[in-house]
Amino acid sequence: MALNKICFLCGNNTFVVRSGSVRDNDKLKVLECSDCGLVFLSSFDHITEKFYDNSKMHDGDLLEIDVWLKETEWDDERRFQFLKSLLPNKKVLDFGCGPAGFMLKARKLTKFIRGVELEKRLRNHYDKNRLYVVHNLSELPKDESYDLITMFHTLEHIPDPKNILTQLKPLLSKNGQIVVEVPNANDALLTLYNSKAFSDFTYWSCHLFLFTTSTLGKLLKHSGFKINYIKQTQRYSLANHVFWLSNKKPGGHQKWHFLDSPQLHSQYEKMLCSIGKCDTIIGSFSVKQ
Repeated sequence: MALNKICFLCGNNTFVVRSGSVRDNDKLKVLECSDCGLVFLSSFDHITEKFYDNSKMHDGDLLEIDVWLKETEWDDERRFQFLKSLLPNKKVLDFGCGPAGFMLKARKLTKFIRGVELEKRLRNHYDKNRLYVVHNLSELPKDESYDLITMFHTLEHIPDPKNILTQLKPLLSKNGQIVVEVPNANDALLTLYNSKAFSDFTYWSCHLFLFTTSTLGKLLKHSGFKINYIKQTQRYSLANHVFWLSNKKPGGHQKWHFLDSPQLHSQYEKMLCSIGKCDTIIGSFSVKQ
């Protein structure tokens, strides 16, 4: 197994090993650059060219599509509401669209929406729902540009994120933007509450990188983009966190939902955001004019 000896982002060659294990590959370690703070796996050898074609995203088994969409409904709706004002009559590309829950919602407003997804077993689902989804960027219509390109929890799966961002850049229309959403390497369960159970669960062989607001900003600048904003949001509730700390298992946002309220979640999110420890980072960036 070839080890990553140089930080992808800053070229530094000294690292610390984060506590916790990679849940599906005990040979991998989670490294954190001692200079810029980028978090990444000790090797990417397991990510072959065809790795995501028959996805390992669900422990080797593709969920029933209806079940998958039901599980992601709350995230798809959150993203739709967040971007709703940008969608009317716009040309949109969802890169790494998965089961296309966001696309199904957004197409009601857009001029058109395309998707890019490697998982081949979703083809029938796309055809059934008349969704325009291709396997790679080269299959998109030539000379077509997009007002908005979305990447929801996709960038962290890519061995060379700078390269893919460079490929997306010429696809943006004038004044277009790319919106990415990635997990936060400084998630409160990892770096505030120090939950070993969560660290053994959340580190995953498919997550090659974990970003912070700082390292995501560095990546975007190194890729030649103008940053519109980088901010944090909290996907999972306080009930989820308390459940992790008490029971060392996921699912608290469902099993202990009686602990939640919109007001409580809003305040908890603000607190975590103030110390940089929400679970999710959202960034918007454009081509420099």
